Amino acid sequence: MSAPISPPHERPVSTVVETDVLIVGSGPAGASAALALSTYGVPTIVVTRYASLADTPRAHITNQRTMEVLRDLGVEQEVVAQATPQHLMGNTTFCTSLAGEELGRVRSWGNDPLAQAEHELASPTRMCDMPQHLMEPVLVNAAVARGARLRFETEYLSHTQDADGVTATVRDRLRGDTYEIRAKYLIGADGGRSKVAADAGLPMGGQMGVAGSINIVFEADLTRYTAHRPSTLYWVLAPGATVGGIGAGLVRCVRPWNEWLIVWGYDVGAGAPDLTTEYAESIVRKLVGDDDIPVTIKSSSAWTVNEMYAERYANGRVFCAGDAVHRHPPSNGLGSNTSIQDAYNLAWKLKLVLDGTAHPRLLDSYTAERAPVGRQIVTRANQSIRETAPVFEALDGLSPQTPEQLWANIAARKDATGAAEKQRTRLREAIAFKVYEFNAHGVDLNQRYASAAIVPDGTPDPGFTRDPELHHQPSSRPGARLPHAWITSGTRTLSTLDTVGRGRFTLLTGIGGEDWVRAAEAQDVEIATVVIGPGQQYEDPYGDWARLREIPDAGALLVRPDGFVAFRHASATPDAGELLGGALRRILGHT
Repeated sequence: MSAPISPPHERPVSTVVETDVLIVGSGPAGASAALALSTYGVPTIVVTRYASLADTPRAHITNQRTMEVLRDLGVEQEVVAQATPQHLMGNTTFCTSLAGEELGRVRSWGNDPLAQAEHELASPTRMCDMPQHLMEPVLVNAAVARGARLRFETEYLSHTQDADGVTATVRDRLRGDTYEIRAKYLIGADGGRSKVAADAGLPMGGQMGVAGSINIVFEADLTRYTAHRPSTLYWVLAPGATVGGIGAGLVRCVRPWNEWLIVWGYDVGAGAPDLTTEYAESIVRKLVGDDDIPVTIKSSSAWTVNEMYAERYANGRVFCAGDAVHRHPPSNGLGSNTSIQDAYNLAWKLKLVLDGTAHPRLLDSYTAERAPVGRQIVTRANQSIRETAPVFEALDGLSPQTPEQLWANIAARKDATGAAEKQRTRLREAIAFKVYEFNAHGVDLNQRYASAAIVPDGTPDPGFTRDPELHHQPSSRPGARLPHAWITSGTRTLSTLDTVGRGRFTLLTGIGGEDWVRAAEAQDVEIATVVIGPGQQYEDPYGDWARLREIPDAGALLVRPDGFVAFRHASATPDAGELLGGALRRILGHT
């Protein structure tokens, strides 16, 4: 007989809310963590101290690896529908103002013909420009629809942890009261001044506040100056600009060709200027170079350029992701991409630990795999700032001088003299070198993980045959992302990446790999099986997979839920069950 139900006024009031995972922050890292965890069926609460999601564009470049993550999580098409497409992103322009002289361009973001081919060969997805104030609602709405619970105006105050979980104290900013949330794990995705990371004592390297910048969001119809050279970024050499020490102003397209964001520098030692509407409009006029176009200032804000990264991403049951553990300027467009990929790496591991499939030791691989990536992108983003200096050196624009002298230097490049010819050459080379910021395809896709969740196959690492920052090199080696190839299943054409993910392991093999299929089906862990070959469930009509897989038909690849190869064996073997079982025990932390 069931117990009687107490009237509402007699029920005890609990001051502790319980969940499996508590996420602090609803930005790209927190929102994507919530999306992945809710997709996997993990009870999740997201708290944010703010009253809404992002209301300014901020992060925007969305690279192929992130689009692959969003594809697996089922929101790729929603992003594509709202984003600026790749072909409108790529004429990064250097000029004296939008209405002024053009100094040169870089074909960017995969729009160089050769780079475009590499992008098409690398992934079933296309990079795009998806401003943060549009991206966050896509991620959060899908997460909430799948069961995540979201609380606005809820400020994280502190946490304590024990052997069984984490107790976080939060404050409801509307009511003013505090309460506790008890979770098995806590994810700190609370940005570049993360209180969760500080409370967890995560060790940091580098420094904050190395330079000052201002964002000015405005509306203006700049079609006449931009539509013929469509781009995400227009760099303006302007006296008085010090964007992160660069010496230029940046005009960034938010939505073609009417919504814009300007980045302008300030002396971080002296503090940010008074961000009045008049001040903001004066900067806009300077960089646009047309005083007659109607301009509407939407917002202005100051921020600092940082060069800091966490050496460890976790302490016990507390994990941090995104800007909480890697803080850097927006160069290369790596910020939100790395944040989303952090969350994707962590989410499947938490899911398998929470459902008892994996030992908590699996979670140690999060720091081992993502901290090197975080350090790399912090270094790359700041190096890209420094690599802009040669553009100004070519125009003698770094030495103290009057604006009139700078304009004279710029005009001198058009002279029919030997000195001017050398200047033109230096300028072309300096602008072309910015490919390391605007076409760093290898930085986007060449991650190679090394952790206990990866089983080496004993083969020597061949390294990279081309510059690993500029060029993606596919590999099926354990620790690499599964190579993309177009395959077919009946009348469907799909990517090899479409056969993996969805929160489970996948084993890929070919004709002769029957022992591997049986071994996969005999494991206690869910493993999808994919057999590729003539007459099989999947076929390789172009022969692309055969060229990329780096193993014979009867060999096997075990791919993790995040699309990274965890185990590779080159041939059929009667020991397939033992080998696969041993690999899984290692990956899942049971040995």
